[in-house]
Amino acid sequence: MERSEVQREHPQPTYNIENIVATVILQNNLDLNLIETRIPDVEYNPDQFPGLVYRMQQPKVTALIFKSGKMVVTGAKSVMELVQAVKKILKTLIEKGIPIQGRPQIQIQNIVASANLHVFVDLERAAEVLENNMYEPEQFPGLIYRMRKPRVVLLIFSSGKMVITGAKREEEVKEAVFTIYKILRERGCIRGPAY
Repeated sequence: MERSEVQREHPQPTYNIENIVATVILQNNLDLNLIETRIPDVEYNPDQFPGLVYRMQQPKVTALIFKSGKMVVTGAKSVMELVQAVKKILKTLIEKGIPIQGRPQIQIQNIVASANLHVFVDLERAAEVLENNMYEPEQFPGLIYRMRKPRVVLLIFSSGKMVITGAKREEEVKEAVFTIYKILRERGCIRGPAY
């Protein structure tokens, strides 16, 4: 009984990666018309969009593939899943006779995550004590906070729920969540557990 009371006094934040957006650069140009004829269920309509859309079911990601050999891959929930998806896409292309040269360069552009601090946040107070923030409750119910280290943007709601965007590594998400939790506690912006 005492242990659960202690946990209520000090709830731990939780977070979940929702989406990773990455670019993949191949060393050669791609024939999108050839890919369209050899891989079923891809979408390619160059009059509407210059890239080919390749939706995978396992892992559930979407790749936008361009003639230049560049791809934008979105939908992965972890870096490991992202790498697995890129390998699977390249393996499929090679198996279908599409030439791929060299090793692909994968660069994460943005990680979007959700988080829950499990406490109520006094946004009025947070707006006073946090630098680099924007809080206009008449226009948007959350406080927008630009964190310097790690360099991310947090949307913080009074319920303690948050959206984190702009991270380049998974570790930055965790660091941002626990850093803002500590700052809000130290500066008197927390109003007790949210259960």
